[in-house]
Amino acid sequence: MKLLAICGVRDTFATRRVENPRETEKTMTQQTFKTVGLIGKQSDPRVGEALETLSLYLLEQGITVYLDEVNADIVTNSALEVCSRNEIGERCDLAIVVGGDGTLLNAARALADHNVPLAGVNLGRLGFLTDISHDNMIEYLDEILQGHYLTEERFLLNSTIIRQGEKLNEASAFNDVVIHKWNVARMIELETYINGKLVNQQRSDGLIISTPTGSTAYALSAGGPIIDPTLNALLLVPVCPHTMSNRPIVVGGDNEVEVVICERNHDNAQVTCDGQISFGLSSGDRIQIKKKEQPIQLIHPSQHDHYEILRAKLHWAETS
Repeated sequence: MKLLAICGVRDTFATRRVENPRETEKTMTQQTFKTVGLIGKQSDPRVGEALETLSLYLLEQGITVYLDEVNADIVTNSALEVCSRNEIGERCDLAIVVGGDGTLLNAARALADHNVPLAGVNLGRLGFLTDISHDNMIEYLDEILQGHYLTEERFLLNSTIIRQGEKLNEASAFNDVVIHKWNVARMIELETYINGKLVNQQRSDGLIISTPTGSTAYALSAGGPIIDPTLNALLLVPVCPHTMSNRPIVVGGDNEVEVVICERNHDNAQVTCDGQISFGLSSGDRIQIKKKEQPIQLIHPSQHDHYEILRAKLHWAETS
């Protein structure tokens, strides 16, 4: 049994003892938000209309609204101040992300260090992360702005590339860090270490190091298990391994994973974070992956049900 706080992002309103971490998702009156940043998917004609609707609604509630600079050309509301992601992180106590899960992944990486919670509005298909329907977004935001919502803490990964003893590149990932082949149709050879201890050597198309959040993404397609998002765990999933005994492994979230590119691979490997940030690898490169210190807070409607989303996305409730 451990002590968990049921609170908003900045202030604690109540404390209780719970047996299950998921019980932190109890509906209660929490922090209300006074300054909101709007972030929308790029190159989607539907986003402009949704951002216009949201901005007008929020301004009518007396809330200060900032607009992400990447969406400045599709929103005509002159009452909005346009600013960078970093400025949204410094000024806002809530960010509303309009688009899909990919848009929220991008926003989470940018805002994690600022401790700004995220609420996701999907523009079509239900998302694992963007769980507020566009059709009902004003209704749900009414509840959220009144302090009736669920909070959920998720962690990100930090990936560092070491080449010849020097740090070459560093990036964050909300879903996963993937080491994979990219320019030739042949496997790559990898060595995997956990806390400095050799786990295995493998020949495969790649290796996925995933958070619980990412267990329903690429890792799932590669045959990995679904991990409850509240667990402190890392998931290692090989992609098309040459040896079928090379299976997915789940380890504690506080472990440090290191992947070494073997000498035979030359320059046909890459590391990709969340499918959005890529960097070329060379033989001998070491990729160090560990949990990022600063977590991200997700805001859900009070009716949020993780298993209902799984049933809808994975078609678990369908009958023939």
